Amino acid sequence: MFVTVAVGSAQQTVPFRNNIPVAPQGIPPVPLPEKPVEFHTAEGQKIRVVVVARGLEHPWSLAFLPDGSILVTERVGRLRIIRNGVLDPQPIAGVPQVRAMGLSGLMDVVLHPQFAENRFVYLSYTKPVEPDRATLALARGRWDGSALTDVRDIFVGGPGTGGASRLAFGRDGSLFMTTGGGGGNGAQDLNSHAGKVLRLRDDGTVPSDNPFVGRASHKPEVYSLGHRNSLGLAVHPGTGDVWQNENGPNGGDEINVIKPGRNYGWPLVSYGRTYPGPWQSEVFWREGFEQPVVFWVPSIAISGMAFYTGSKLPKWKGDVFVGGLRTGEIPGTGHLERILFNEKMEELRRESLLGELRQRIRDVRQGPDELIYVLADADAGGVLRIEPAP
Repeated sequence: MFVTVAVGSAQQTVPFRNNIPVAPQGIPPVPLPEKPVEFHTAEGQKIRVVVVARGLEHPWSLAFLPDGSILVTERVGRLRIIRNGVLDPQPIAGVPQVRAMGLSGLMDVVLHPQFAENRFVYLSYTKPVEPDRATLALARGRWDGSALTDVRDIFVGGPGTGGASRLAFGRDGSLFMTTGGGGGNGAQDLNSHAGKVLRLRDDGTVPSDNPFVGRASHKPEVYSLGHRNSLGLAVHPGTGDVWQNENGPNGGDEINVIKPGRNYGWPLVSYGRTYPGPWQSEVFWREGFEQPVVFWVPSIAISGMAFYTGSKLPKWKGDVFVGGLRTGEIPGTGHLERILFNEKMEELRRESLLGELRQRIRDVRQGPDELIYVLADADAGGVLRIEPAP
């Protein structure tokens, strides 16, 4: 199968391959540990991993409320809350109806930067479209202490807009939102929301300084293009730059610094291989496309991203953390990855963490207690906390 994509004013036909020979399940699923587990790490930072909550069905994202409670999305369409280390058995009311499939469902949850005043909670999710279709949507509601109220969609993607959506507020108060663009030509089509990083105001309207505002056949919400499936989004604590990560196919996972109006290449240039083995593109880079800051071959199925700024784990301060769902196409090889950069944000080295737990790490966040929290994505997944070992 071939698809036609636009490159400037020209068009190019490229192969689209969707045969996925996944390795057999030679490593059976491993349950979460019953007791805290300790690890030695490369920088001499000895850590202990504690299960905070278990029994979550494919958790996708987490957010911390001011009182320390944790909101957790489950991809199947439930929003849960952990209070004082205990998972409430009842889902939170007010969540929109979700169509869960593949990388889609109820995805990210973030709080408004002025949450203490306005109580706004944002959810990215796959919205059912009759009769048998769905598209990506962004909902906003108010948290009343036990449920979401006044919930409404403030953005709904156009036809063909996929899942794989993350959210992050920028320093200027604008809301960045990623959209999936794994197949077809959507990631290169500026009249499509697919395969993009979008930039919105906190009410879902479009900022007047977005790069494609006022241009015919260009979606005004688009901030950058040429992305595959973006599963991590974070704002650099020092520069305020928006960092994004995305899944390649069988290799070619990336971390990118997002710049307005720039093209990040998918599917025309990639460091990844297709699932059957051949390279996705004949060249890794060409003029007019942005280079990733970091890339992986084989894929680690990258998901979630956080900058660590705390003092509880001092050897890791300033490092970037990303989740890995598996290495290559081998089930049971998920882990957390730590990336160390120099002062110019050039990669120095990486460290694989928690691999012995055999968990798919879907999300990673720094908590208000300056510890690191990760989500283990499974039928019976959970929330894990990384803290200094005694």
